[in-house]
Amino acid sequence: MYVANEDAAQVSIVDLESGTVVATVKMGDEPEGVTIRPDGKVVYVTSEDEGAVYAIDTDTNKVLKKIPVGHRPRSIGFLPDGSRAYVSLENDGAIAVVDGKQHKFLRLITLEGQGNTPKSRPMGIAVHPDGSIVYVTTGSFGSLFFVDPKTNASTGSVAVGQRPWGVAVLPDGKTAFTANGPSNDVSVIDLATRQVTKKVTAGNRPWGVAVIAR
Repeated sequence: MYVANEDAAQVSIVDLESGTVVATVKMGDEPEGVTIRPDGKVVYVTSEDEGAVYAIDTDTNKVLKKIPVGHRPRSIGFLPDGSRAYVSLENDGAIAVVDGKQHKFLRLITLEGQGNTPKSRPMGIAVHPDGSIVYVTTGSFGSLFFVDPKTNASTGSVAVGQRPWGVAVLPDGKTAFTANGPSNDVSVIDLATRQVTKKVTAGNRPWGVAVIAR
């Protein structure tokens, strides 16, 4: 298990069987998002302060590369084949596209439209199981964006709630969920119609959401 330690500017690597920290990796200030590439060989960690993503080798626990991506990177989502990673940039109103094999910045995708604030604030990222769509929450902007990896462009958005952050997609690719902090609820989104079908009351200020395949 890989744990970002924001105040210590490092990542802790925990052996799940023993429950002990087996290694720490020094990185940029304010590490935030942590995502393992689908093949399990590399983990990406965002550094909010440095505007970069650190690629860490999971065999050696060494930093392979520091990848500058933009301002205040938050979350990371990989395509199923690991060829590309998408990084939310809260202060740029955009997501960064990164080559997931060579660990290099490729381009920005700006997320624009009508929202609760003048500019989107990308936060959480999830990827459709078949890699066809990247889903991005936008914080105080209030929307979930749909990005096509083939064209590297947004194909639309839907208003989902107050300050959505965490986002997850069911394994069948039919339903997404967003955690909406200030309204204390989770939105259920039908991905075929791109409509919110239900809101589920959650605890105080939910920020993350995950699904379990059964």
